Amino acid sequence: MLLMSDILLYQSFLDLISKTAGQDLNAALIELLAANSKLVNIPKKEFILKEGDSCNVVYYILSGKARSFYTDYTGKTTTWLFHFNAPESNIKNLFLVDYKSFLSNLRSSISIETLTDVQAIKITREQNEFLIEHSSVFERWIRKLNEKAFIYTYDRVFTMLMMDATQRYHKLLEEEPHLIQMFSNYHIASYLGVAPQSLSRIRTHG
Repeated sequence: MLLMSDILLYQSFLDLISKTAGQDLNAALIELLAANSKLVNIPKKEFILKEGDSCNVVYYILSGKARSFYTDYTGKTTTWLFHFNAPESNIKNLFLVDYKSFLSNLRSSISIETLTDVQAIKITREQNEFLIEHSSVFERWIRKLNEKAFIYTYDRVFTMLMMDATQRYHKLLEEEPHLIQMFSNYHIASYLGVAPQSLSRIRTHG
């Protein structure tokens, strides 16, 4: 049974499921979620996933910051997403996971590292499958979550392929200005796919 302190920690996660699934969660489902997940603390600069490994765990961030990134054939590293739980967050920020690897059991094409200490709710692939099989509400939530993840991924790929660096910067200012205050210039430049010096020039002349 969840302790009151654990319920308070889980509350934002429970609220997200309820809101996305469009249904209140009953006590039985809350206990089912608690029995098939775990509160964890992950230290700063920890790699929770490395490129080439299979992603068999998903983390819902309660506090702290992380980033996912990939390295291309030239050795250039690009930040794929920033991960954090704040009022400005959306679903793409809240979870530490490589969706493709998690759903397919194939090797991951990204790495995930914590930028600060992170507190999170951990769910394994097996626990996720168990919850889907035993809760129609959780199954509905996962389906909607996957739909949103696809849309965010499509938008991110389109941004990186079809926009130049200046356009990507202005899109960031329009849609995610909070990131500039939350993360270093180095990581913002990496998110835009440019060198830090190029980001400085864009800010000056863009």
